[in-house]
Amino acid sequence: MKVSVISPEIYTYGAMLIGGILRDSGHEVKIANNFAGDTEDIVLISLYSTQHLLSPEIREFIRNKRSQGGTVVIGGPVSAYPEMVIGELEPDFVVIGEGEETVPELFSTGFSKDIAGIAFMDDSGIVVRPKRGQASVDRGLPLIPDDISAQSIRGASAYIETHRGCTGACTFCQVPRFFGRNIRSRNLDDILAEVREFKRMGATRLSVSGGTGSLYMADDGKFNEDAFVGLLKEMAAIMGPNNISSPDIRVDCISERVLDAIRDYSIGWVFFGIESGSDRILRDMGKGATVQAASDAVFACRDHGLKVAGSFIVGHPKETEEDFELTRDFITGHSLDDAFVSVAEPIPMTPLADLVLKTPRSENPVYTPHNGEYKSLKLTEAEARSFDLQMHADMFKPGLHVVTDEVFNAYLAGVRKDGEEVRAATELLFRYYGHE
Repeated sequence: MKVSVISPEIYTYGAMLIGGILRDSGHEVKIANNFAGDTEDIVLISLYSTQHLLSPEIREFIRNKRSQGGTVVIGGPVSAYPEMVIGELEPDFVVIGEGEETVPELFSTGFSKDIAGIAFMDDSGIVVRPKRGQASVDRGLPLIPDDISAQSIRGASAYIETHRGCTGACTFCQVPRFFGRNIRSRNLDDILAEVREFKRMGATRLSVSGGTGSLYMADDGKFNEDAFVGLLKEMAAIMGPNNISSPDIRVDCISERVLDAIRDYSIGWVFFGIESGSDRILRDMGKGATVQAASDAVFACRDHGLKVAGSFIVGHPKETEEDFELTRDFITGHSLDDAFVSVAEPIPMTPLADLVLKTPRSENPVYTPHNGEYKSLKLTEAEARSFDLQMHADMFKPGLHVVTDEVFNAYLAGVRKDGEEVRAATELLFRYYGHE
């Protein structure tokens, strides 16, 4: 069977992984990161963002492909809410959850509607078959595109999976609900074989993925420092230490040896999901970490010669002006090397989504107009907080940073776009799961 795997905008690891599994099952597979080229009659689309469900381009592609007699299957993180996927995009099938077993069975049975782990539309409405259990993390090599060297995801050609699962319970995050809270780690030899293949295909930098990189081979959430240090050391021996990164780390998942390994065997950056400078909001977010722990982690990284980036979320339904000011104080007091600010997006089937559904729009910062110092810019409260935080983060980075008109306008355009997308996702959520 000839199959096209499409991963919009970027080649996600999941798309490459499923492409490799189909290839190893005997299918002829090609992979693309856009809808511009010719595709086979069988198309598998890997979607990782709720925003994809609102894409006219994706919707039109699927409509045209099916009208021509093709079959369209959708998988990826959006499959956690198949009713929305089918309602918005109308594919033939949705593969629910981890697809390593479901996808090859679906293809080998000629698209049977009687197998587990799928959803589809028939005359009775949307049918959702029982989910499968967690898939094995033992598998062959992914299908790596020829132009992988041209891709840059925060500087990396690709994020490769070293383990699945997250011990955290952040209310805004889908990862522990999609992959579970138990840590399933891959065999080191398999990971290294994959690293070699990525290098052979032209990848210039690889990043460790898995939610929290330092939890590789963790047992009951406890560090396995030897395993993590060995992982980075062996990967660096293949790619070179300047071509490996392990950025995503929880502030409570570091140690002296972990930080030393990141310094010695990677590009020397750590990316913390700090999210807020308010302990009250961190509790509401289910972060399981405190502001003090975040502060200690930042200074520990500095002591080990590492650069530190942090992500922050504004516009949480319970965030007050005082909470926001505490977050701004954290940024100005820690002079992060980089900061990423986003407006809280309610990903379906998360506790944050449940909270948003219960919050009137008139009380949600994503909708309420800002009447403070940025009133003339006509921003919502969430957008104004994002704009203000990004400006302060830029001004307080180490070294001299000047906020020019160009920088100002770029931040302004970015927060407006972010706000629009989050409101669109929120309206989609209300459409399918609200009770207004």
